[in-house]
Amino acid sequence: MVGQVVPSRGLCDRAVRQPLAPSRLRCACGSRRTAAMAALRPPRRFLLPLCRAFSGGGCQPVPERGGERRDAAPSRVSRFCPPRKSCHDWIGPPDKYSNLRPVHFYIPENESPLEQKLRELRQETQEWNQQFWANQNLTFLKEKEKFIDSRLKAKGLELTAESGKKATLNAEEMADFYKEFLSKNFQKHMYYNR
Repeated sequence: MVGQVVPSRGLCDRAVRQPLAPSRLRCACGSRRTAAMAALRPPRRFLLPLCRAFSGGGCQPVPERGGERRDAAPSRVSRFCPPRKSCHDWIGPPDKYSNLRPVHFYIPENESPLEQKLRELRQETQEWNQQFWANQNLTFLKEKEKFIDSRLKAKGLELTAESGKKATLNAEEMADFYKEFLSKNFQKHMYYNR
């Protein structure tokens, strides 16, 4: 039982890592249960190397796909590499462009052709999602800056106020931008959600 994640039974089927205690425990969704449903946390000595690994240890970055737009957001995801002895999928820190957490899929030694196909499809889907949201977020930020600049110039204001802070628009003015952006990108989002 040490070092395993044990799913709770009954009201909640989410697993959680926390110290085992005979008293009331919280599961991942917050419900309280009286049972030994959680596993032990890893010792602190394992956390520091793990944090270092997530911050960019000596692993190769994910290879970029060819034929992408020049103005696309960089598609390099985290340089994190799970340990070789790992036998589980690993989830990395959020990407700074797409805000998605990359998944490093475990490849078992005796992986069947069907399992391999599923893993490869999951990897392709992850790469596609990564690229879509990196580009979408980049487009959003560029258009938001243009909108703010144009509105401030129309009001006769500078981009930075006299106090040195960046000038902003109020919520009602930004609502116009959000509505326009969503309308303009409606087809993109429909394609994404199909």
